[in-house]
Amino acid sequence: MLQTDAILPEIGFGAVCSGLDLTRPLSPAEVRQVTGAMDRFGVTMWRGTGMTDEDHLAFSRNFGYLERTPKREEGQRTRLPYRELFDASNLDLEGEITRDPAAIEYRKGDRLWHTDSAFLTRRTSYSILLAHQVPQHGGETWFADTRAAYDDLPAETKALLEGKVGINSLWWSRKLAGADISEEEIDSRFKAEHPLVHVHRGSGRKAIFIAAHTMDVKGMDKAQGRQLIADLIAHITQPQYTFSVDWSAGDMVIWDNLCTMHRGGEYDTAGEKRDMRRTTVREGTEPHTLDMGDDPYTALFAASPQSVDINRARDAGR
Repeated sequence: MLQTDAILPEIGFGAVCSGLDLTRPLSPAEVRQVTGAMDRFGVTMWRGTGMTDEDHLAFSRNFGYLERTPKREEGQRTRLPYRELFDASNLDLEGEITRDPAAIEYRKGDRLWHTDSAFLTRRTSYSILLAHQVPQHGGETWFADTRAAYDDLPAETKALLEGKVGINSLWWSRKLAGADISEEEIDSRFKAEHPLVHVHRGSGRKAIFIAAHTMDVKGMDKAQGRQLIADLIAHITQPQYTFSVDWSAGDMVIWDNLCTMHRGGEYDTAGEKRDMRRTTVREGTEPHTLDMGDDPYTALFAASPQSVDINRARDAGR
């Protein structure tokens, strides 16, 4: 039986959970316990899971189709054994700290407030991150509650946001993090559109859907739209809506991208290893769906700007 051991901030956003053996198949009732906790808290943390890569995938498939990393050429090596595992690490193919400039530049964007896969046409619901090796100092993950933040907006701001659509690009967030990418390059590549406010299906509450990937607001003057984006992110990430998770090897955290934002914490990326592996569940898909007949990441990364082209980097597969 799932147990809620601690609710993290006083507002009831985020919980430490236990009571389920995540290394074995879950019953339908146990899956409903997990989704119920996610609908309530937005983020759940599970300490010392003992999960392998295979356990990680099997558990994640309870919640829908798992996105896949770009296809590799025949015989090309990757660090992780399954395409459903996204490498959120600072490691190369040999498991050593990467020195590749493109990989280093690309990863800087993870430390901006964002939602996973907002730059794709079909959004991600759950992200499920498992720690294999963590740095001695730093490397925490921060989370923000976009439902409570929406609730607290002034009525006039809520009215302004009604019907507004954000334009999202993976490469915009990398530019914000310091990568040498021009706006002309970004504009020539794929962008996804999503409402800035939506009703979170699991709770029936409205939530803001915005992050570092959101570069413009459709139909708004560029400067005004970007100021609105910056103001919203600043509002959502105030202390009363945020908390951080400190990791130990074997810990797993699930977060719902449709009612949260997150960012990675700082650590010595050149001196300490951090091996984190993530599955991402596509919104609105059925449990245990193994193939959706598409592969958006392959096309997306095939058009990577040179400064963050991890497809061609020595430690490709990230």
